[in-house]
Amino acid sequence: MTSQPERHSQPARRAVLGTALGGAAAAALPGTAHAEEPMASPGAVGRPWKLRDAMTTDGAWARFLHDQDLRWTRLPTLWYEGPFLGDGQLGSMIYQEPGANQIRFTVQHGRVQDHRPEFGSGWGTCRLPVGHLTLEPAGTITAVDWRLSLWNAELTGTVTTTAGTLTLAALIHDEVLAVRVKATGGERAIWTFHPEEAISPRKISEAPPTGYTANPAWTTRTTSDGTEQVLQPLTGGGQTATAHRRTGDDLLLSVGHSHPSGTAAEADSLRNLRRAKSYSTLRSRHTDWWHAFYRKSFVSFPDQRLQSFHWIQLYKVASASRAGGPVMATSGPWLEPTPWPAVWWNLNVQLEYWLIHGFNHPELDSLATTLRQNQEQLIANVPDAYRADSSGIGRSSDMFANRGVGRPGTGAETGDLTWALHNVWLSYRHSMDKSLLRDTIYPVLRRAINYYLHFLTPGSDGKLHLPSTLSPEYPVVPPQDTNYDLALIRWGCQTLLDSAQLLGIEDELTPRWQEVLARLTPYPVDANGFMIGADTPYAQSHRHYSHLLMVYPLYLVNWDQPENRDLITKSLVHWHALTGAHRGYSYTGAASMYAMSGDGDTAITYLRKFFDPTTRYPCRANTHYTEAGPVIETPLSASQSLHDMFCQSWGGVIRVFPAVPSAWADLTLHNFRTEGAFLVSAVRKAGTTRFIRVKSLAGEPLKLRHGLTGHLTAVLDDGTPARTHDLGDGTLAIDLPRGHEVLVHTGSRPDLSIAPVAVSEPGPAWGLP
Repeated sequence: MTSQPERHSQPARRAVLGTALGGAAAAALPGTAHAEEPMASPGAVGRPWKLRDAMTTDGAWARFLHDQDLRWTRLPTLWYEGPFLGDGQLGSMIYQEPGANQIRFTVQHGRVQDHRPEFGSGWGTCRLPVGHLTLEPAGTITAVDWRLSLWNAELTGTVTTTAGTLTLAALIHDEVLAVRVKATGGERAIWTFHPEEAISPRKISEAPPTGYTANPAWTTRTTSDGTEQVLQPLTGGGQTATAHRRTGDDLLLSVGHSHPSGTAAEADSLRNLRRAKSYSTLRSRHTDWWHAFYRKSFVSFPDQRLQSFHWIQLYKVASASRAGGPVMATSGPWLEPTPWPAVWWNLNVQLEYWLIHGFNHPELDSLATTLRQNQEQLIANVPDAYRADSSGIGRSSDMFANRGVGRPGTGAETGDLTWALHNVWLSYRHSMDKSLLRDTIYPVLRRAINYYLHFLTPGSDGKLHLPSTLSPEYPVVPPQDTNYDLALIRWGCQTLLDSAQLLGIEDELTPRWQEVLARLTPYPVDANGFMIGADTPYAQSHRHYSHLLMVYPLYLVNWDQPENRDLITKSLVHWHALTGAHRGYSYTGAASMYAMSGDGDTAITYLRKFFDPTTRYPCRANTHYTEAGPVIETPLSASQSLHDMFCQSWGGVIRVFPAVPSAWADLTLHNFRTEGAFLVSAVRKAGTTRFIRVKSLAGEPLKLRHGLTGHLTAVLDDGTPARTHDLGDGTLAIDLPRGHEVLVHTGSRPDLSIAPVAVSEPGPAWGLP
């Protein structure tokens, strides 16, 4: 075994990592000019400018998203083939009722779970199934013609039978599933709600644990206005209530869940239906929300199949998550039989949320609100002896983060909370919202790192070492110094130091964090690159990139460090050289890592493996994904891989079009959100960047790696030249006050239009077109 040499002295490392906070982002890099000077073409001064955004009308958006819609001309027979609806809590998937001439609308809810932690997250605090509706036609189904409209977040279409036609529309809003079905010819629509047994979906893979007793049977009742309710009491306390009412062609259904109250869910489900009133009333509120939602950002690129996929992922994550709601479980709000009916913290939850940042949708971040709201539970998750100053979380939990974490030295998986906090850190960096830093990141990360500090011990080499911990998913446990944890410790200590400085906190642990950064053992490496841990090479196929976390997404070891490029490349090549265990996110992770290196063609080659139907675990017909059960994170991470090709922001630098595949000559970004709370708009035509516009939402220092060649023009939105500083390596520091915009281009002022690009790689619609 060999060890990776220290990359920087401690002061140098602090300077480099400190730019991630923007605190020193305006400082010139060594060997570059230090003078600040206005930069503008002579004729640019006094000429205010404005983007010409073609995506400002409902019509433009409806036309663009119409081309991204999912289509069905065959009846889907499986959950990963059919349409899906959701509002961040209630979810439904639509496909043929198995073995029947009926159409199933699943009814599942992100808050519906058991409450018996003594049986673990797989059984005692797992998500619980609710039920499903069936639409039963009079005739035999012969054809369907369905469209899932992204713009309206609504399923519409027809079902043709031997008796006539059913014309349907369906949506979910404000925890109400609304369906309208009109029958013509000899058809009629019969609806039946089928409650499902309140038992863990994990029953498909194992028997219940010893001592487990089934939840009581449900009961039904009908209210005075004709609403039918199914009431499901739970042994661990609480209740699930499903209410549905049919009025004419409309069916409305709502699910409530309460704990510890055994009656509140009943009232909640009825109140939701009263508020909805009718399909038309609900649809008006629903489309208003979605139309405003999409306008926050725009991206267009010439591969139709991938472009459609990308927009479907935005629809998907907004259907599955809203801030303040339940954190996404492995299948989101679309629960199906699965071995994973809970929240998984060793990769799944992290990958689920990355795409919301670039898409400019912080309102979808239920992960950050989950960690903020459950800090007491995170304390209770560590062994008693460490609760005075530590927090943690085990591999899987319920929506309240209820799962104990093991001790280093026992081979336990220890770092999952710290990795989840990196997601919250990204939310802070993309918003610069200090309340998130002060109220969530700093107190929880301080405790998560404290848990590690209890176990770090000096070795004979004078370095600090961590006893045995698990690198997630790898079957061999290192005797010490697992790279997964070393990377998270380094990131956590540096982030705490930077955060304390930003918040003006004189923390008594500052010397300890500094000591850890100075003395923590280097990452174990060998001739093939990063190892799993000390004395533990990467020697068998591994779907997870837990041993490469320092490369991605932490960027502690990155392509801007020339001395580390060979190490990164060797590690990536060796990771994928050992085949057999790779899954969808193995390809999306590799794509993002190659994008970091600027190699867009290799990045897209790896990403396309996820969409290759000959791959063992490919993307499915409706863009969902399954291994031993449904898992939502991998397609969402594929969208982040695309983001990493289009625009990156790490190390205090915004990189525009850093790894665009050479086949994509044209590309448009608009209001892409980056670290530092900037909104980036940029247009690429014929393989050349035409302009970049950056808007500052927080007044943070701006460093822009622009990719432009020739004499640069940088003009503020009032027409005055921007003060700039050439940092070398194609990077420009720009003085951009909060609320202002800067336009950067070469040559004469280009066409400043924001519009969809022409498709050069046609492809079929998603679904079953």
